[in-house]
Amino acid sequence: MYAIVEIAGHQFKVEKDQKVFVNRLAIEEGKNVSFDNVLLVADGSNVTVGAPAIGGAQVSAKVLKHLQGDKVIVFKKKRRKGYRVKNGHRQALSEIVIESIVASGAKPAAKAEKAAPAKKAKPAAKKATGKADDLKKIEGIGPKIAETLVEAGVATFAELAKTDAAKISEIIAGVRGNHVTDTWPAQAKLAADGKWDELKKWQDELDGGKA
Repeated sequence: MYAIVEIAGHQFKVEKDQKVFVNRLAIEEGKNVSFDNVLLVADGSNVTVGAPAIGGAQVSAKVLKHLQGDKVIVFKKKRRKGYRVKNGHRQALSEIVIESIVASGAKPAAKAEKAAPAKKAKPAAKKATGKADDLKKIEGIGPKIAETLVEAGVATFAELAKTDAAKISEIIAGVRGNHVTDTWPAQAKLAADGKWDELKKWQDELDGGKA
């Protein structure tokens, strides 16, 4: 006997005593959990298909442990922009074991929701002195660098223009990649003055912010 059941947003084909890795459940280790969204139950030649779920069908399981999946590396690069970002991600998972499959007559169970991943506390950002500008318009600045500058209190073109290249390099030291900041203050000055045509012409000659 097997069933197709939806657990934490994914569908699984399960049998009794089978161990399954699912997205992290907000259930303590060692506790039992039941899933009502059963799409199909097969018992030999007797197959019941839901529309979309089968009323009264239920899959019960026990949470064995919580863990993290293998690390997945995500690498982004923009040619001739000096933009390289490398991030790693490990999915939060729960290992469960299927204890029973009921085809009908089960009582509705409390929903087991996927646990929200814990958010890392960000350091308190310094208050910017003006309305934030789109710093990504500066050649060589990507989303992560722009976010880091804003958190450091450099949120406008005018503020960036007043910050020397060495200070900028110090602020973004934690961002991976080889970032050339020499032209950023001068680019920001043109942007702050509204000289977009002049800035665009200059940026066409730059390579990742490097002259």
